[in-house]
Amino acid sequence: MPLDTPLNTTLSIRNQLPGTVTAVTPGEVMAAVKVLLDGGQELTSAITLEAVRALGLAAGSAVRALVKSTEVALATAAVDGVSVRNQLPGTVREIATGGAMASVKVTVPGAELTSVITKTAADDLALAPGTAVVALIKSTEVSLATA
Repeated sequence: MPLDTPLNTTLSIRNQLPGTVTAVTPGEVMAAVKVLLDGGQELTSAITLEAVRALGLAAGSAVRALVKSTEVALATAAVDGVSVRNQLPGTVREIATGGAMASVKVTVPGAELTSVITKTAADDLALAPGTAVVALIKSTEVSLATA
C-alpha cells in the first residue's frame, strides 16, 4: 500500500499525542522532525524522507505522535548522558500489575502516556499513583500521522 493511501482504521497504539511540526531536518534517507506537543513539550521523531514527503510535513503541520506503550521507558528523574532524545516529565496516574508486567499510565502536560514495563522495574522504581517520573522515548520509536 502506498504511503499516501489514507488509513480509515482505529490503531492499537495507545499513545497518540497531538502537536505541530516546528522543524524538519533532512538527511540522506531519514529526517529528524521536531514536534511541539499541545502540552508544550518538544518531541523528536526520526522517520524516512519518503514518509516526510508522503505526509507533506513542514513547519506548521498538525500531527499526532504515535508511540507503542512497550517503547516508553520510565525513570524517576531526568537522565543525563543518554542518547534518548525525548524525555517527558509527568506523574503516575495509575498502575496495573500482573505476574510479570506492569501497565503504567502517566499524565504529562496536555496528554496521557501508557508505559508497559516489567513488574520488577515498577517495583524497583517504587511506582505508585502520584510518583513523579520521566517518560523516555527514542526518536526512532516515534511515528507521525497527519492530524
